[in-house]
Amino acid sequence: MLGSMNELNPKDAQARLQQGALLIDVREPNEYDEVHATGAQLMPLSDFQNSYASLPRDAEIIMICRSGARSERAGQFLIDQGYGNVSNLTGGTMAWVQDGLPTGDDK
Repeated sequence: MLGSMNELNPKDAQARLQQGALLIDVREPNEYDEVHATGAQLMPLSDFQNSYASLPRDAEIIMICRSGARSERAGQFLIDQGYGNVSNLTGGTMAWVQDGLPTGDDK
């Protein structure tokens, strides 16, 4: 492992999103369609190694899944590939929803 990943709570993640961070949801399409954090881009873990290279290396990237485990693995993978500003959203989509933050395509 090249570096360690930061952990963010949902409200801090939302604030960073509003400042231009990318929110990457690594769940499968059916999970994403059911509920997702507003602004999240779907990049399923099942295809992540084939799609991650499209992410800008200079962006702040926040990883999210259902509860935080899959996104932590994907985020560590990005760090191992040389991405420098990667965080994991602690508690994932479940915590995002529990905190009452916007879901779907709401703004």
